[in-house]
Amino acid sequence: MRVVIADDQQLIRLGFGLVLDAEHDITVVGEAADGADAVALCIALRPDVVLMDVRMPRLDGVAATARVVAEAPETRVLVLTTFDLDEYAFGALDAGASGFLLKDVERSALVTAIRAVAAGDAVLAPRVTREVLRRRAVRAPASHSVDDAERSAIEARVGELTPREKDVFFALARGLTNAEIARELFLSERTVKTHVGRVLAKLGARDRIQAVIIAHWGGWADDSPAGSQNGQSRPR
Repeated sequence: MRVVIADDQQLIRLGFGLVLDAEHDITVVGEAADGADAVALCIALRPDVVLMDVRMPRLDGVAATARVVAEAPETRVLVLTTFDLDEYAFGALDAGASGFLLKDVERSALVTAIRAVAAGDAVLAPRVTREVLRRRAVRAPASHSVDDAERSAIEARVGELTPREKDVFFALARGLTNAEIARELFLSERTVKTHVGRVLAKLGARDRIQAVIIAHWGGWADDSPAGSQNGQSRPR
């Protein structure tokens, strides 16, 4: 996996670089001290993952994330922040980041997160995941009005899911981790991971965060205002 590190603190870049270069399957291909350089590197190098600080000069991590998602869509963005409920980090998720990590993350967790994001998964602590879902649910009716054509397209994609894939999809929409889904559905985590991959592919979702957005738009997420207002039931 090829990784770019973007942070305005040289010591942070150095520390993460030393950790990642020690892994046999990860190579740091570039470093950036601001968001503008991070975007340029991602466009030029097309890394698998960019570690993106949210607070940088010239172009902050939120704006940089949006540009990377638009101009280098094969690159996954993993945001670095100091606080687990950082408003900037939530902005980066809205812009298309696949998750975020605290800067004091343990070495093993950093490496695991990069591998997960590169594989198309999302990286969020359960508490953060549920906060993301809560904020999206509250904002959904005002921030994104789904027209009939778009809703029909969403329903068609969801209709292609098998019954078990729908169970996994609805669990994703509630913010459950793979381990929690496995316990709830009496499956192995490996089986859940396989189902999650198939759900994302059929929905055309970049990662599980986008799958959650689709669920809220369609009104299939538990306790979603969209679900209670549109009166739709879960498709089977």
